[in-house]
Amino acid sequence: MASDGSSRSGLLTAGGALSIVAGALEVIGGLIIGVLTIGIRILVRLAIMPPHAGDWFQHVMPFMPVIPFWLIIVGVPLFALGIVAIVGGVSALRRRNFGLSLAGAICSVPMFILGILAVIFVSVSKKEFEAGQ
Repeated sequence: MASDGSSRSGLLTAGGALSIVAGALEVIGGLIIGVLTIGIRILVRLAIMPPHAGDWFQHVMPFMPVIPFWLIIVGVPLFALGIVAIVGGVSALRRRNFGLSLAGAICSVPMFILGILAVIFVSVSKKEFEAGQ
């Protein structure tokens, strides 16, 4: 196996890439949950609207400030975990900060196997962060 001069073993790169992919999936999932939750609330409100109502805008907008339960409980934390996982994955690829890289890998754990592998690969590659400085 030829060496290109860097001490990268590939596990850190794989961990960072897995963390980025899992984070992107979490961000997309959080956005989908938010869009579906708000869309369902709008459709439900339109369905129970009286047939003689004038403007649908007057019936829908009073309910928009009410943040749906699922958006708070599932969507927002999933979105936030995804952002941290992406930032941590980029940090792992650049070998900048082990703590941030490990935090990003841990935040990718909701994507099960991708997150677990990312945590294992980043934690095993701790010495590469020390060698990079």
